[in-house]
Amino acid sequence: MIAKKLTQGEETLAVIGLGYVGLPIALEFAKKTKVIGFDINQGRVDLMKNKIDPSKELVTSDFDGCDIEFTANIEDLKDVKFYIVAVPTPIDEHNLPDLKPLLGASSTVGKVISKGDYVVFESTVYPGCTEEDCVPVLEKESGLKFNEDFKVGYSPERINPGDKEHTLTKIVKVAAGSCEKSANEIAEVYEMIITAGVHRASSIKVAEAAKIIENTQRDVNIALMNELSMIFNKIGINTYEVLEAAGTKWNFLKFFPGLVGGHCIGVDPYYLTYKARELGYHSKIINSGRALNDSMGPYLARQTVKKLISNGKDIVKSRVLVMGATFKEDVSDIRNSKVASVIDELKSFGVTVEVHDPFASSDEINHEYGFTLIPEIKGKYDAVVVAVNHSEYLELKEDYFRNLLTDKGLLVDVKGIYRNSIKELEYLSL
Repeated sequence: MIAKKLTQGEETLAVIGLGYVGLPIALEFAKKTKVIGFDINQGRVDLMKNKIDPSKELVTSDFDGCDIEFTANIEDLKDVKFYIVAVPTPIDEHNLPDLKPLLGASSTVGKVISKGDYVVFESTVYPGCTEEDCVPVLEKESGLKFNEDFKVGYSPERINPGDKEHTLTKIVKVAAGSCEKSANEIAEVYEMIITAGVHRASSIKVAEAAKIIENTQRDVNIALMNELSMIFNKIGINTYEVLEAAGTKWNFLKFFPGLVGGHCIGVDPYYLTYKARELGYHSKIINSGRALNDSMGPYLARQTVKKLISNGKDIVKSRVLVMGATFKEDVSDIRNSKVASVIDELKSFGVTVEVHDPFASSDEINHEYGFTLIPEIKGKYDAVVVAVNHSEYLELKEDYFRNLLTDKGLLVDVKGIYRNSIKELEYLSL
């Protein structure tokens, strides 16, 4: 049994890709067995060797008591028996799946696997991707035969960046294998670290589909809230107040409007619609939800501009402060942040925009989106847009914003966090 051999130190486990997903898994397993943590970025590897998480999610003490070797050298993977692939699966500029990182990782593993090895993928993909896209690469690079010489599994990641309650070991793990024996073996390996338990899916495709609909379901529901927000704005009532009232019913689902970005909810549905299209089905609800959510940044910017104009502001002379640039609260991750679309739309009207974020890196922001962050908020603005509800912003009072705003200035509260405390200022939220 592979789990027993890992626990007894007879075999080694490797995690390929040490980002938000891979590093926590590698460290958790390293408390139970010997682990090789592999990443192609030598700079990231050097940081982790010094107990520094490049993603800024983990602290130094999280590395303590772990039997782990960090490396960017493929030769260090040759004695591994159990491989976990946890690389990103982004989309390209056409919203199509970009499998280059995944296929690259499959090629790396294919070069080093031996007979009897296990390869488990954690990256979010469309149903069928593991067996139809990744396995052929493994076979080609290794010269080995799938299911005869090596086994493959799928166990989707469920890590929620910034969430200190629903951590890796406390979330039920879905796992599947390429045959009944491998399915049980793979589940037992994960049971070494997952205290919440492991759900054994009947097939790899089922496990892939289960993961991708988790975020698709959220995306569609948030899209409904965003559409309701547009309707209620025309009616002249606050969406959050409506949702608060409706939420008193026990079975009302508590979703909220907002900017839907990041590397999960804003990406995963495109993998499912891609697969559906490949099979001759054009998704209606999922595509509509995606289109609506992608439009919310420009919509919010246009609502801000319209309000400024109605207040007598000269748009090309207006200054707007955007507070928050990451894709969600209290994380440094800027991938697929929809705040950028708000900023781009504001600038298209000639507005001068300054951006502040206590978590994001100005260099990373500039490289990814072409604007920089201001280190300190000062001066007067015609509008302040609180785009991300970072903890640092939550306790700000009306006087704080009054001191930042010019006469007839506007506070735009995307997440509605100040809706019960703003009494005098011009106020706008989704």
